[in-house]
Amino acid sequence: MNDPNDTIFGKIIRKEIDADIVYEDNLALAFRDVNPQAPVHILVIPKQTIAKLSDAESQDHALMGHLLLTAKRVAEQVGLTNGYRLVINTGDDGGQTVDHLHLHVLGGRSMAWPPG
Repeated sequence: MNDPNDTIFGKIIRKEIDADIVYEDNLALAFRDVNPQAPVHILVIPKQTIAKLSDAESQDHALMGHLLLTAKRVAEQVGLTNGYRLVINTGDDGGQTVDHLHLHVLGGRSMAWPPG
């Protein structure tokens, strides 16, 4: 089994890989996505390793709330005053590509649904 702390996000948290960090506190880190899907695309990750949302436990409830409030703070910080989308991909069928829980903050354009 792979070390859950050895993902690209673990390396960003440990500052082994450079990232365009827009926010950091003791629980979370937010940085610009290197492959943006919108004019503004920021990832919000917990510093605690949780592979995917379905792995979160009841003792993680405060951290989960903190991640949502961090996403809100980051959206405000980068000027997404006309709205934004939050996405959490979970598991292979959900499109998750990094085994570290992360929230996508997407904005800077109209976010039609369904996407396309």
